[in-house]
This record gives sequence, structure tokens and C-alpha cells, in this order.
Amino acid sequence: MGENGRFGVHGGQYIPEILMNAVVELEENYNRYKNDPEFNAELTELLNNYAGRPSRLYFAKHMTEDLGGAKIYLKREDLNHTGAHKINNVLGQALLAKKMGKTRLIAETGAGQHGVATATAAALMGMECEIFMGKEDTDRQALNVYRMRLLGAKVNAVTDGTATLKDAVSACMREWTNRVEDTHYVLGSVMGHPFPVIVRDFQAIISKEIKEQILEAEHRLPDVVLACVGGGSNAIGTFYHFIEDKDVKLIGCEAAGRGIDTFETAATINTGRLGIFHGMKSYFCQDDNGGIAPVYSISAGLDYPGIGPEHAYLHDIDRAQYVGVTDDEAVEAFEYLSRIEGIIPAIESAHAVAHAMKIAPKMDKDQIMVITISGRGDKDCAAIARYRGENINE
Repeated sequence: MGENGRFGVHGGQYIPEILMNAVVELEENYNRYKNDPEFNAELTELLNNYAGRPSRLYFAKHMTEDLGGAKIYLKREDLNHTGAHKINNVLGQALLAKKMGKTRLIAETGAGQHGVATATAAALMGMECEIFMGKEDTDRQALNVYRMRLLGAKVNAVTDGTATLKDAVSACMREWTNRVEDTHYVLGSVMGHPFPVIVRDFQAIISKEIKEQILEAEHRLPDVVLACVGGGSNAIGTFYHFIEDKDVKLIGCEAAGRGIDTFETAATINTGRLGIFHGMKSYFCQDDNGGIAPVYSISAGLDYPGIGPEHAYLHDIDRAQYVGVTDDEAVEAFEYLSRIEGIIPAIESAHAVAHAMKIAPKMDKDQIMVITISGRGDKDCAAIARYRGENINE
């Protein structure tokens, strides 16, 4: 799985010829450094002493008692430096770029957390940084735009297309073609070989830690592991070390928006078809003519019309289940976790919490569930307040 960038029929390397040398250089250097003791020692030092790993596996006692079913644990990626799982991948890629002699980092961002993490790593390593973000997302995530600028990054508001994440990715790819010599594209999600493997490997620390922590706490593996899914970086990181453990059910929670039976959705597995976009073959939300369809979600981080190729493959072989969660369900879960555990999750993570709220009561009390809280929800409070009809200034 992942040989030559393929996951079953999915994956591949559908990129402009002008980027081939840069991508080949990246793959060669990644293969060189991924098992290098010095590189890994340096990365571990950054993850532990700068990002704050390992992140905690927290037993959600009140949520468990309230729902009355499975024991619920939360993997607290929201406690990482910068407030999300994104820092895991960014520190790895930024360190790799530094080893490659690159002096400039560029990145796309949706909710802003990947942009903040990239700007943070650039500031730490003394590198130039430029972020591309859909205009729609700069408006609903204004706080993260300020954070990126505060960290020294230039933020470009992308007005093409739907002015959301997919358009930011396209703009970033175009920018990479303009300056490949000194620039590394810190792709935040699992799309376009070799990124599905690179991003997965740097994010797999999530499932590695979950497995170690749950064995210490419960002396056995969980029955169910859940994560939200947009492009799929936090979910593949959460799933990876459990893929061979067939008794562990893996559930990815997609953004259904206003419903998978509407056009205002971003639930790719549930509504998409096989296609090619952003350098890969996978499932994408498409219109009747096979073009990439506009997608919608309250969550800027899940508002993407495709899914990473390894997720598409896990779906094909029935190893992982992908479910749709609506805006209303996610907002309810956002408020629920805040009130019952004192933890404000990112609206992206709230999609996974919402599905957990549905299935936990149906599980036995001796069963175990782990939910990855991929980020914290400070960035979303104003948007959720507006969703509830309350106008507040950020």
C-alpha cells in the first residue's frame, strides 16, 4: 500500500511537468532522511520540546456517564503548540526542506490551522513564508489570518472559484511552479504523490501514541477509533497504526453540510465519484459534466471536494467506514463537549464527536472508543455564535 504512490486504483502523480523535478527531489530526500537517526532525533526533539508531544489521551468521564455506553477517550491534539494536529506534519516537512537547502515555505490553508503551523515553523527556522487561503475562509477565520501575519507570513486571499480550500491548493500549486528552486510546498493534506505518504508518516505519531497510551490505560486496544475527514491528514494519522488490527473499527466523519442529499455538502466518500484533481486519482464531488463541484460545510477545514487516496482505498476494501455529519449535528457536538468536559473542540473535530454521540450509547459499557480532537475551537467561537444567531466581534 503506497507503492509508487498507489493505493489500489487511487493515488498516482498527476502533476505539471514543470514540477516533476521538484517532486522527484522531494521524494528522494524524504526517502533519504526518513530513516536517518540524526534527522529523526532532531524531529523528535522539536515534537517533544517545541510542539508539546506526546499529546494526552484523556478519559472523558462525564461524557461516558452521560451517554451511558462505551468508555470514551479523547486524543488531545488540540493541546499541541498552535492548537491542532497540523504541527506534526509541518515540523517534519519544514525540517526536511531545511535539509534540502530551501529557504522559503508556502502552504494552503482552510481553517487556518495549517497556515498558522507553517508560519510558526518558518519563524522558528528563519525561513520566508507565504500562505494561500480562500477569501471566504479569510473572512470566517479572521483570527487565524492575524496569527499568520503576526508570525511573519504573507497571507494571500484567493478569490478564484468558490474562494475556499480547493482554490487555495490550486493557487499554491501555481506559485510552486513559479519558484521551485528555493521553495518547498508544505502540503497540509494527503494528496498528490509523494505527499500522501509523507503527510501520513508525519501524522502517524497520533495513532502510535494512542496505541501506546490505551494499552497502558486499559491493557487492550480500543473497539472504535473516530476522526473527522476533509482531505484526511488527521484521520489517516489516527488510523494508520490500527489498520492491521482488524478488530478495531475505523470511522471517518465527513462534512455533510446541509445534508448528503443536497448540493451543499462536502461528504466526498458518500457523494463523490472517481476522478483526477490536485495531483491524484481519488473520489471527488463532481457535477454532471465531471467537473469538480462546489462544496459546502460550516467547517473551513473540511470544506474540500476530495479525499486522500489511502482513505479512498480503505473505503474500497471496507477497512474504514466514512459517515456524513451535518452542520447542525457538528454545532450541537461543539456545544456539548464544551459544556460536559470543558473542552472546546475545533468545529472540524466536532464532526467526529457528533457521530460518537450517536453510536456510543449503543455500545456496551466495557467497550472502548477513542475520538481524535484534531484541534481546539477558539477559532470557531465567533462563527458558531453567528450560526446560532448571535452577532459578536472576534
